[in-house]
Amino acid sequence: MPVGGVPEVAFVGRSNVGKSSLINCFLGRRSVARVSGSPGKTREINFYLVDGAYHVVDLPGFGYAKFSRTERDAWRRTIGRYVTERAELRLVFQLIDSRHAPTALDRDMLLLMKESPAAHVVALTKADKLSGNGRQHAVHRTRKYVEGLGMELPIVLTSSEDGRGRSDMWDWVEVHVRPHIL
Repeated sequence: MPVGGVPEVAFVGRSNVGKSSLINCFLGRRSVARVSGSPGKTREINFYLVDGAYHVVDLPGFGYAKFSRTERDAWRRTIGRYVTERAELRLVFQLIDSRHAPTALDRDMLLLMKESPAAHVVALTKADKLSGNGRQHAVHRTRKYVEGLGMELPIVLTSSEDGRGRSDMWDWVEVHVRPHIL
């Protein structure tokens, strides 16, 4: 991993939730992060330097069933150590598919993030695939779920297809990352 105290913004979530696509949308570039139609393609921690000032970090998806249990457990430990121990980490966008209720794997990451000193924002992905009522239901369902875990987190509806949520995400970067840029 890079050294040197450059602040980091991480994107974390289950396999096939749209991390790489949302990173590309967030950065306003088509192919910074490699996108694939099949889950589990990101198998390394990828760092993208933005404006020479901070890194956007694409973490491998967790929970993909086609990997061996040993490999899934190893990645879970690596991601866990990264989000709880990485000194440069300032902000984590945890991606959850807006079309579905949070899963046990989403819950595990939410709870793990309680141990992280980094700011934590839930990004509900693929919001373009829902109706207006469906989007509001997704936010309400997720908020209730998060509150049920004893947490209060910001929730942003996002879409890599139509750019929804992009400016909200940049606002969080301004608040939690910009003050740490040397």
